[in-house]
Amino acid sequence: MVSFDDFPPVRGVLQEKANLAKKSRFGVGGPAEVLFIPEDMDDLQLFLDNTPPKFPITVLGAMSNVLIRSGGIGGVVIMLGNWFKKTFVEDGILEVGAAVSCSELSTIATDSDLGGFEFLMGLPGSVGGALKMNAGCYDSEISDVLVEFEAVAKNGQIKWFKANELNFRYRDSGIPDDLIITRIWFRGSQNVNYIISKKIHEIMKKRLDSQPLDKKSCGSTFKNPKGKKAWELIHAAGCRGMKLGGAVVSEKHCNFIINTGNATPEDIENLGLKVIDRVRQTSGIVLEWEIIRLGSSVPT
Repeated sequence: MVSFDDFPPVRGVLQEKANLAKKSRFGVGGPAEVLFIPEDMDDLQLFLDNTPPKFPITVLGAMSNVLIRSGGIGGVVIMLGNWFKKTFVEDGILEVGAAVSCSELSTIATDSDLGGFEFLMGLPGSVGGALKMNAGCYDSEISDVLVEFEAVAKNGQIKWFKANELNFRYRDSGIPDDLIITRIWFRGSQNVNYIISKKIHEIMKKRLDSQPLDKKSCGSTFKNPKGKKAWELIHAAGCRGMKLGGAVVSEKHCNFIINTGNATPEDIENLGLKVIDRVRQTSGIVLEWEIIRLGSSVPT
């Protein structure tokens, strides 16, 4: 049984059995045993430095690519609040808190006549989460515009990393899991040879035409295998429209799994596993999850 006497005094939110489903893009998921939303950086550092190591710590952003199983997440879940949504722009450099949304970053860059961030418009996640997974689309990745970032280690120590110190790959930054990204600096392109707002409009039209953005989904379910498109493999395997409980493979974009309204986390995960198995049988390729699956299937 968790006791708040186990944790240091905080100025932010410290909540037991916190509902995570309402924060999830899927709209499902078990609770956090303890949820901590720090008031500011000092609050975060103090909490980390004084929380007993027996409590595992999980960091969540906007939960735009996360599936929480029904049993929820044991230990402490940390989500960054409004203090980590600050933004500054100077001389082509954008300094943003990790809790800023990808779309807001794209808007700030556009308003500052800085190119290179158009692909982020319409991505539902936070900037910190996007950096952690090296999010990208339409031939662009967030690592393309990164200068450096600040993070807090699980012992409360602040660290800084330059872009060239990381090993960026497709959908992977190499950033250690024991770091909490807090601030990021990006460099925008000045005097680009295209109209930024027009490019954003074109990207958003592509998204709306090809993706079920009005449904409960966490976007692309699987990574693209090298030289292949995941959706093409899924389509060829006959999985478009496949259902399990309240979960369905989208007819509009078959690399999206949708909660039709009454899906459980296990419906979504098991449907994904069925798709993996079907694609393996038909193509010999084993798809890798792009969605991060966390927690237990039974109550913690």
